[in-house]
Amino acid sequence: MANFYLDNPALKHHLSHPLMRRIVELRERNFTEAEKYDYAPLNFDDAMDSYERTLEIAGEVIGEVVAANAEEVDHTGPSLENNRVTYAPGTAENLKATTQAGLMGLSMPRRFGGLNFPMTAFIMASDIVARADAGFCTIWALQDCAETIYEFGSEEQRALFIPRMCSGETMSMDLTEPDAGSDLQSVMLKATLDEANGCWRLNGVKRFITNGDSDIHLVLARSEEGTKDGRGLSMFIYDKCDGGVNVRRIENKMGIKGSPTCELTFKNAKAQLCGDRRLGLIKYVMSLMNGARLGITAQGVGLSEAAYREALGYARDRKQFGKAIIEFPAVYEILANMKARLDASRAILYETSRFVDIYKTLEDIQKERPLTIEEKEELKRYRRLADAYTPLGKAFAAEYANLNAFDAIQIHGGSGFMKDYPCERIYRDARITNIYEGTTQLQVVAAIRHVLTGTYLAQMMEYRVESVQEELEPLRERLVQLIDVYEQIVSKVSKTKDKDQEYIDFHSRRLMDSAGYIILSFLLLLDANRNPDFRASAEVYTAIAESEIKKIETFINGFERHKQNYYK
Repeated sequence: MANFYLDNPALKHHLSHPLMRRIVELRERNFTEAEKYDYAPLNFDDAMDSYERTLEIAGEVIGEVVAANAEEVDHTGPSLENNRVTYAPGTAENLKATTQAGLMGLSMPRRFGGLNFPMTAFIMASDIVARADAGFCTIWALQDCAETIYEFGSEEQRALFIPRMCSGETMSMDLTEPDAGSDLQSVMLKATLDEANGCWRLNGVKRFITNGDSDIHLVLARSEEGTKDGRGLSMFIYDKCDGGVNVRRIENKMGIKGSPTCELTFKNAKAQLCGDRRLGLIKYVMSLMNGARLGITAQGVGLSEAAYREALGYARDRKQFGKAIIEFPAVYEILANMKARLDASRAILYETSRFVDIYKTLEDIQKERPLTIEEKEELKRYRRLADAYTPLGKAFAAEYANLNAFDAIQIHGGSGFMKDYPCERIYRDARITNIYEGTTQLQVVAAIRHVLTGTYLAQMMEYRVESVQEELEPLRERLVQLIDVYEQIVSKVSKTKDKDQEYIDFHSRRLMDSAGYIILSFLLLLDANRNPDFRASAEVYTAIAESEIKKIETFINGFERHKQNYYK
């Protein structure tokens, strides 16, 4: 099998982005930990070398072990006996291999057994894992739940739980209930303070919990008696070693079948409060979900990569009418669009992860010392951008994963409908990405604020003034013209008579999509400016953006004529 890092030059391209110097500078606190840990970097080049070497190891392990096990894991899946989950043999082997390779705790501080890598490097590993097996990604990447304990837990909780995760124990976030899916403020699992034993007790049911029989759980529960909204919810840490939680069943899913999605029953389960009471949903889950959404963006990109490679390989090998089908225009157009969507998804994934790295690291530094005025402005800027780009990236990467998986099967023809080819599994695995951790429709709800307040427009304006090579100027000018169209349609929708909220809500998906098409096109343009390998994707994706925005403009401008057919 291939090394899934070394065989994909796009990853090194994004890892070497100019903003990484600032990220490493902040993350390493001027490289002071080199005196304490022999594996801590001495300087920027040393840090980047460490990231690359680790990603090379990840690429080898994922390519040789996880990818090789993917089909068997999909067919076998986990099993349930005596209310406990047993992973498929391939999944257990995957966990052992990734743990032994040091791929658990990548982003955690060294004092807890982690490598202190930036989020961008961790997300790149997730991208690689998802390409091999999206189901295993939902087990391995949930180590990111430790970030919530690190940010909001006590020092004692950090010292207790984070080293365990770094040594290979698994995690889950227990949020959803039978009557509380997207509407998490309706969560009713009850948390009662047990003063005699100095702990909390959890009682109730959780449903659709990914990796639900994990070692360490983050649980959203109602701690305030008599409340019915989000202000009565708190976050708790449950340790499987303490007992009190059983797996009622493993869901029989369409895809990501190696990952056990469980229904859990809590019966007087012992738990610890994480952070402060009442902030479980409004602060901690919001942070947790943003991290999870970035993870699903990586999962979508990995799936798009897998789908594209399967389609490309088949199109080169399959011969019809005396020649390889890749030579037919109908096929190579599909492949060009798939590659453009893949590169665009990856561009916004790593742009978002860099924004997250800077603001999260500055927040962490703020706990150690006061920030300078410049650092405070930097924190504010990148927090806002991360908040804006996270839903945009999740929406586009998930939708494109589904489109690429669909097109991979189309190129395979009837063979793609058979379980003999990986694209059938990829197609099933991709379908969940635009549903869980917030549907695409919920990403629109999160993103529309940044359309209406001008966050996306301001960032477009920054991209448009960046210098590019002379041969890329015509492409940049086409994107500048799209910004003008974007401004017009946003103004038309947002300045309706009496600010008709229903009218704005109705068009919000179109507005978010327009912003996304332009931003992703600019990111590809800037990638092409640094690396000519992205030139074709930048051209193809800009053509897609022009076509889609034209359709959106036409629909919005003519909407009054058929408004009554959609809503009253």
